[in-house]
Amino acid sequence: MAHSFDTDTEAQGLIDYVDASPTPFHACEQAAARLAAEGFTEVVETEPWPTEPGRRYLVRGGSLIAWDTTGAHGAGAGPAAGFRVVGAHTDSPNLRVKPNPDHARAGWQMLGVEPYGGLILSSWLDRDLGLAGRVAVRGEGGGVEARTFHGRDALLRVAQLAIHLDRTQNEALSLNKQAHMEPLWGVGDEPGDFVGYLAEQVGVVREDVLSWDVMTHPIQPSTRLGRARELIAAPRLDNLATSYAGVRALLDAVATEPTHVPVLVLFDHEEIGSTSERGATSTLLPSVLERIVTAGGGTRDDYWRALAATVIASGDMGHATHPNYADRHEPMHQIQVNGGPVLKVNTNLRYATDSVGAAAFRLACEQAGVPMQTFVTRSDLPCGSTVGPVTSSLTGATTVDFGAAALSMHSTRELMGAEDPAMYAAALSAFLAPA
Repeated sequence: MAHSFDTDTEAQGLIDYVDASPTPFHACEQAAARLAAEGFTEVVETEPWPTEPGRRYLVRGGSLIAWDTTGAHGAGAGPAAGFRVVGAHTDSPNLRVKPNPDHARAGWQMLGVEPYGGLILSSWLDRDLGLAGRVAVRGEGGGVEARTFHGRDALLRVAQLAIHLDRTQNEALSLNKQAHMEPLWGVGDEPGDFVGYLAEQVGVVREDVLSWDVMTHPIQPSTRLGRARELIAAPRLDNLATSYAGVRALLDAVATEPTHVPVLVLFDHEEIGSTSERGATSTLLPSVLERIVTAGGGTRDDYWRALAATVIASGDMGHATHPNYADRHEPMHQIQVNGGPVLKVNTNLRYATDSVGAAAFRLACEQAGVPMQTFVTRSDLPCGSTVGPVTSSLTGATTVDFGAAALSMHSTRELMGAEDPAMYAAALSAFLAPA
């Protein structure tokens, strides 16, 4: 039986997913756990690909890809059956810990960090911050083992300068990424022991900590907001809201056993250009799609035939019209929270949407019975981008970019409509399994 998309259930589901996913590694762990609970099994890239049809997923660091071949196999569609792909990303702007972070200044123990992505620096000031991430430790036989941890305690704070010491900051706050964004995490003239902290978190001795991918996160829980609780305030909605909806949609879509292969791919590193071994410009998506085809007995020609029959929907958050800055938005394309999924269009292809892809997404929204909005940025403002143009160019597949409406994108605390997660998941399910 297909899953239902109840508004309150999906809003709380998103909140739970975000709060459990302070890093891309945790976002993939959480997605994998939800997939495994519904019968998906993990595939390891270094092992032979299973040839029998089934529901499977693969994790590469902070990226995940999942698919189901049972419907296509049962319908006799053959290895050249096309794919329906929903793409999103797991990373969000934050402050990440440097390799040699410990130092002391003016009687404070400080931690060296580097801004990641296009974060709004001021939103990180005077927040209670925790640490989370992945630690590479010494394994048995001289190997390397990766362990994740999620520190939920208030540990750090990037302290703002008092108004008495700079009375101009309400008019023109200027923050230097090197000088002004280092968090304090203790008192003393001697540096703290970050490596010792990591060793405690992952359960090893200090000497076995080899390296890390550790980042800060605000520890304030996500919540429903507004007079009628019609809003969700949370960190990392860009783009965990799409990651969560994608997982829910895939689980719903596979219950109908579509005659093509539904795929969900969650990429890391979108916020810094996607150029990594697990970003959207990597081999992750093309290699997995090809291995799906060849494991089903297909040839290289079958793979290219399958790509020609593929449609990709690239999901990322979209800008709701801001009531205090309405002049920053295209007047004929006003976007509302709780107004349904947002089709994203840019004639210079910062978004990959063309008329064919737009039509496919519109039909999915109609099938799901949810409204659709269309976003175009002002012609005199630059336009952001996402994984859509990259996946389109790597695969040659028809691609459409879409999102869910939000305010305060790239802040430590973003805002979206509480009705949108359910509509988002419903539209993506219909896209993955068109009637």
